Amino acid sequence: MTADGKPTPGFQIEADLIEQGLSPVCGIDEAGRGPWSGPVVAAAVILDAYNIPDGINDSKKLSPVRRIEIFDTIQQTSHVGIGIVGVSDIDRLNILQATFLAMRKAVANLETAPAMALIDGTGKPALSCDMQTLIKGDQRSLSIAAASIIAKVTRDRIMENLALQFPYYGWERNKGYGTKAHRAGLASHGVSKHHRRSFKPIQALLHLHS
Repeated sequence: MTADGKPTPGFQIEADLIEQGLSPVCGIDEAGRGPWSGPVVAAAVILDAYNIPDGINDSKKLSPVRRIEIFDTIQQTSHVGIGIVGVSDIDRLNILQATFLAMRKAVANLETAPAMALIDGTGKPALSCDMQTLIKGDQRSLSIAAASIIAKVTRDRIMENLALQFPYYGWERNKGYGTKAHRAGLASHGVSKHHRRSFKPIQALLHLHS
């Protein structure tokens, strides 16, 4: 529980699986399924049961400063794998399959192969280990919450760097979501190579100017 009585993720699900011999356990989460631009990023995290960083929570419930602090601590104490899938593959595969590909890449980039993967949501990518999906997993599992932080901070940094090259869309603030500033940038500067052309708002703009 937090100081205001709100529930926070725990390690009980992982502990039960480890007791059953399914070790190591990784948590998997993604960032960037909904934005109109930029990649989708997934992370896989295997926490050290004896050295779990303090303050891990659903990334959306942490301030940007706190997210980065915990991001750094997770990197120092845990096995971390990151998978990044860009807009060309998102447009080719669709966002769901691109997300699954990012998850497979994240697991493949772990130093240690997991015996069990806990995945936020309901969808299962094709992995070579056992899998368990958890609805609102980033609020229930510390491993998934840690993965949510890694994925979110990694993707935010990518979008902030892209904003330096493409300053018209406000990506450093909106991270590619369809905000008013982003729409204004599209109206004045058109569609960039980092926009997801398979997404309906971008398709509509391209059709309008074709």
